[in-house]
Amino acid sequence: MFRHSPALAHLDMDAFYAAVEQRDFPELRGKPVVVGGPDPQARGVVSTCSYEARPFGIHSAMPLRRAHQLCPRAVFVAGRMDVYVRDSRRIMAILREYSPRVQPLSLDEAFFDLTGTQRLFGPPEETLRRIKERVREETGLGCSAGLAPVKFVAKIASDLEKPDGLTIVPPGGVLDFLHPLPVGRLWGVGPRTLERLTELGVATIGDLAALGLDELERRFGLWGRRLHQLSQGRDGRGVTPHHEEKSVGHETTFATDQESDEVVTRALLELSEKVAARLRRHGVAGRTLTLKLRLAPFATFTRSVTGDEYLDQGPLIYETARALMERVDRRGRRVRLVGVSVSGLVAREAAPPGLFDSERPEREQRLGKAVDALGERFGNGAVRRGRLIGRNAS
Repeated sequence: MFRHSPALAHLDMDAFYAAVEQRDFPELRGKPVVVGGPDPQARGVVSTCSYEARPFGIHSAMPLRRAHQLCPRAVFVAGRMDVYVRDSRRIMAILREYSPRVQPLSLDEAFFDLTGTQRLFGPPEETLRRIKERVREETGLGCSAGLAPVKFVAKIASDLEKPDGLTIVPPGGVLDFLHPLPVGRLWGVGPRTLERLTELGVATIGDLAALGLDELERRFGLWGRRLHQLSQGRDGRGVTPHHEEKSVGHETTFATDQESDEVVTRALLELSEKVAARLRRHGVAGRTLTLKLRLAPFATFTRSVTGDEYLDQGPLIYETARALMERVDRRGRRVRLVGVSVSGLVAREAAPPGLFDSERPEREQRLGKAVDALGERFGNGAVRRGRLIGRNAS
């Protein structure tokens, strides 16, 4: 089927963190499980939830309190990042046995290129079935996968039949697959774009294609051109492995242990800006954010969350890190060290369309580029946010 065509695959673990908890603790199986914190009344957010919890309306990034309101009988757990990382490495190692071109997007999903592997492993569609079976056998975890000649189509395909789904989009069948789907399935079509498209009578990807390039450019500018390309099943991006850096982070140790929330949060903001600048400098972004706090005398806590949006801008990194900080019970203890890191990196220019928020105001993107340019010319710290004025750079 894919003999003379690209064979691009996307694998996505099913409710990864929650599935790991259910695997390791049999008493959780069949129950609604929410990963994000053991106390549903804490000011934390949902990292992920099991499929048993989803019919209640629970989803990632939802406040824990809201999740508890929706499903009071759900089991809330803090999560074990070290275990998730270990399982992720096992999964990625399986993928690399079948392809040297593996592009992880986060701990629980990755693109990989099966083009030209027929002689070694047989038809790509059979190879993908074998990979799914191996992941199940070797980790005890389920996953969903999609295979297509176009990268973003493989991603859409993997999401259609969750959990434990497998969707094959054959060469020559891309438009037949795409056009009946709701337009919201396209990456980058967020709430505001969807609202505008609905006003134009666009309900499906086929409706979007029928609008034509000129109309889409008139309505949406350069983004309209990209929408037209996607509606035609065109995307020239391939699978791009990224090995240079696994994470980007900064931390600071206070000269004296701090009890002031204002001092700690200002340090958090400054660290977030530094991480964002370094991400942009290297042309990467990541989905997993980790906060590190060391409380006096020597108690160290880490909290992580993997969201839907890739991070390379200071304000969003800061907001996410601040939410994670609320999940650490400090009970009046002083803070000795604070750190922020972003992992699950992907090359910015090689990222599939829509992994980044196409609707985010361009002002923040332009501001980031301007700060980077001034930093290169006059040195880091030449331009700082107003809240950081008066604080020495660490």
